[in-house]
Amino acid sequence: MANRKVAGPEIERLIQLLARLPGLGPRSARRAALHLIKKKDQLLVPLADAMGVAVEKVGVCSVCGTVDTSDPCTICCDDGRDPSLLVVVEDVADLWALERAGVLNARYHVLGGTLSPLDGIGPEDLNIASLVERVREGAIGEVILAVNATVEGQTTALYVTDQLAGLDVTVTRLAHGVPVGGELDHLDEGTLAQALKARTRF
Repeated sequence: MANRKVAGPEIERLIQLLARLPGLGPRSARRAALHLIKKKDQLLVPLADAMGVAVEKVGVCSVCGTVDTSDPCTICCDDGRDPSLLVVVEDVADLWALERAGVLNARYHVLGGTLSPLDGIGPEDLNIASLVERVREGAIGEVILAVNATVEGQTTALYVTDQLAGLDVTVTRLAHGVPVGGELDHLDEGTLAQALKARTRF
């Protein structure tokens, strides 16, 4: 009785595909699919059209590694950005997060992940060689390593720093520690330790 089907194979396939998206489990995927079907003209048809265009036009930038509909991408073609400042991120989502903050007017380089020997991800699987080549060209004065504060992220940052050693570039990283609005008694010991090590003059 538990395996009885309640919808046709097309709807079941839609649910299964939605369930593969981050943050959507089987139940959430069913609700999303039902909502899309109910709002077929307002949501499902435009979404299908947008996805078709994305499949056809979206690609990876050959310069920085982000995704866009042009190559080089919109950011790489922006003459208003500081060409001497390069922010290195793990993933496109990190790039988008930094852009939302709107603090830097820099260019980016997407590594495509982090080093993880246990998962079989080595330097040749990431966009590290192209990063070194970009820096070697000489226009970049500072490389900001904006990687996650995980073991894999820090291992990757150390490897990238070693690869850039000897080149005429300053390598910096994001500050770690107490978040804005954070309360000390709610922070873990590792965050507190890092905040104390990275303390600055008031």
